[in-house]
Amino acid sequence: MNVLAIIPARSGSKSVPHKNIRQIAGKPMLAYSIEHAIKSRYINRIIVSTDSEEYASIAREYGAETPFIRPAEYATDTALDYDVFCHALNWLKDKEGYEAELVVQLRPTYPIRNIEDIDNMIEQMISCPDADSIRSIAPAKEIPYKMWTKGENGRICPLITDISECYNMPRQQLPKVYYQNACIDIFRPRCIWEYHSMTGKHILGYEMDKNYDIDTEEEFKRTSTYLSLMQGGKRFVFDIDGVIAEFDEKLDYANVKPRTDMVNVIKKLHEAGNEIVLHTARGYVTGIDWSEVTKEQMERFGVPYDEIHFGKPNADYYVDDKMMDMDALLELFENEV
Repeated sequence: MNVLAIIPARSGSKSVPHKNIRQIAGKPMLAYSIEHAIKSRYINRIIVSTDSEEYASIAREYGAETPFIRPAEYATDTALDYDVFCHALNWLKDKEGYEAELVVQLRPTYPIRNIEDIDNMIEQMISCPDADSIRSIAPAKEIPYKMWTKGENGRICPLITDISECYNMPRQQLPKVYYQNACIDIFRPRCIWEYHSMTGKHILGYEMDKNYDIDTEEEFKRTSTYLSLMQGGKRFVFDIDGVIAEFDEKLDYANVKPRTDMVNVIKKLHEAGNEIVLHTARGYVTGIDWSEVTKEQMERFGVPYDEIHFGKPNADYYVDDKMMDMDALLELFENEV
């Protein structure tokens, strides 16, 4: 089966200038989507559609083909995906006689993907020949049943009218809705040729709970930090109480409960090849030796670590130029734990 991946990478991004080739955790962002396609068990041709010779050179460096430079009229802010893919498929058919059976769109703004998702979606298309396309979707946080349109006179009207006064109903009683998260789209070329569409009529949905699309500087920085952490080779020092274990004002350390969200983050960091050091003030004030209790507790909690140190000074505030806020770290991994 000819499974073609097309990565659309125009050069004119305004929200994050040149984001498609901007360095993120040591590589141009474009490189990650190329690598995702290379790792797929089904994709056997990878093309980057770009309007830039510079972008094309980078794409080839990381293993993609760039048999053409995309015409400028298909690289504007208002150009449609259909225009980009129609041009690419027409070019390949006219110049090479090449026709794909499935076309996979991998947007370069997703430097984090699960390769299994790509292959699972391809397999669904193979097993359902009547399907025109499949799109990755995620549960919507804001639901259309609570949305309104507003007229010039200030009057508002419900967006959804097929359920009477759905805007007054509890969320739990309303249908579950999804949004297309733009991570992975797969379609049959007949969508282009017959329907003049990117999806066709019979559309499957593949549900995901992760979203790493980059469209702002804030999203760029967050994803860059995450990728850097997951490359491993870094040394993390974690406090125990209030971070790994719930804080107990009575200092009854033997009976504290774990903070499972942070324990799971530590596991991810350790699995990625980072060094984990635990440092605690247990016993600093009272002089009680909590070392054996603490070691047993960390094992019971399932906390992986390379070193553990006791004797951290008790304080009201700790000031450190390398401090990473605990909530910020949890937010980085909110889709992973």
